[in-house]
Amino acid sequence: MARRPPPVASGLKGRCPECGEGHLFSGLLKFARGCEACGADFTDEDAGDGPTVFVIFIVGIFIIPMALAFQLITKAPMWLTMTIWIPIIILVCLYLLRLLRGIMFNLAWVNKAREFRNAQMRQKQNIPDQNIPR
Repeated sequence: MARRPPPVASGLKGRCPECGEGHLFSGLLKFARGCEACGADFTDEDAGDGPTVFVIFIVGIFIIPMALAFQLITKAPMWLTMTIWIPIIILVCLYLLRLLRGIMFNLAWVNKAREFRNAQMRQKQNIPDQNIPR
């Protein structure tokens, strides 16, 4: 079996965490159902909310102060500042979100950090799948 690629490098490239060849995304931010190169199944995988939190922190620390500095230094009208900076903020967020989703997905894959659902837990403990009265 081939050696797995480094998770951060393959995540930055948007590649499969198993082989490093297939595409991780089928759209801008949507994960593919699986790897077309090695057949790894991505249907039950998710990067969670971590990438979003990191994007909020990064944009809040770096991009927002730049927009405020632009406003204060140029004394431009508010509509001009908003017209310039809102598209920049949106594009930076989308770009960072794709990168960080790829990295965190690949790190979770390599470390076998899978989501464990209630149905799986009941199945593992031989508990029948039924509605529990409240």
